[in-house]
Amino acid sequence: MSNRLAAPLSSTPPSAARLEPRRHDLVFRRATLARRTFLTPAYVRLRLVGEELRGFDSPGADDHIRVFFPEAGAATGDLREAPNREYTPVDWDAADGRLDLEFALHGDGLAGRWAAEAPIGAPAGVGGPRGSLVLVGRPDGWLLAGDETAVPAIRRFVRTMDAAAVGRVAIEVPDAAHDLSVEAPAGVEVVQLHRGTRPAGTELADWLDALDVEERPDGNVFGFVAAEQSIVRSGRALLRDRWALDPAMTVVKGYWKRGTSEYHAPH
Repeated sequence: MSNRLAAPLSSTPPSAARLEPRRHDLVFRRATLARRTFLTPAYVRLRLVGEELRGFDSPGADDHIRVFFPEAGAATGDLREAPNREYTPVDWDAADGRLDLEFALHGDGLAGRWAAEAPIGAPAGVGGPRGSLVLVGRPDGWLLAGDETAVPAIRRFVRTMDAAAVGRVAIEVPDAAHDLSVEAPAGVEVVQLHRGTRPAGTELADWLDALDVEERPDGNVFGFVAAEQSIVRSGRALLRDRWALDPAMTVVKGYWKRGTSEYHAPH
């Protein structure tokens, strides 16, 4: 018996969903840390607030902004000179000047230490997004897969789904204590993949490699895969080779690279 996830029968023509590029004026904003919530022992949600965050927008679920972290005791006159890393906004309120971010605390880098330890009220800077890929229209099916670093984008894609959406979401984490819940429509299966002591990305790669042609949802499918850089091979092999998805409806990225703190995912 096939596990194929079929889209609901309909007399309407195939989906016209597509990824639409958009450019934005690059804006730098100052903010302060207002709240910290640990969702797991190694995953934290932060809230930044500030008058300059009013008007902030992030149209694409996979948008990247630069967050600037002044080190403890460093001068904060020009935050744009502070160390910075790229993150995907999770939620925001442009009217109230609020921005929520989520951080996977792997390694011992500056950003992870700041996310875990910076005092409430600490200053931060936010730059961007410079551009967006906006998913326009309704895909017939979905495949969203990633490690902890991809969860903000996965959350945002899931929020765009309607109640009749079908597909799969896979999130790789170390173990059950680090599961990151995602609330998806009933027709979307959500699985937590536990890598244990294996290198990040290997459990997710095995899961992707095990999906065959019969498990492809019908119609115009949107595929998103993001994790450690090595995931790119398995993601492309599934989405573009075995499932033959439209390249314009797939995003496959290495969000980070093992042993390299300065790596930035391509836009």
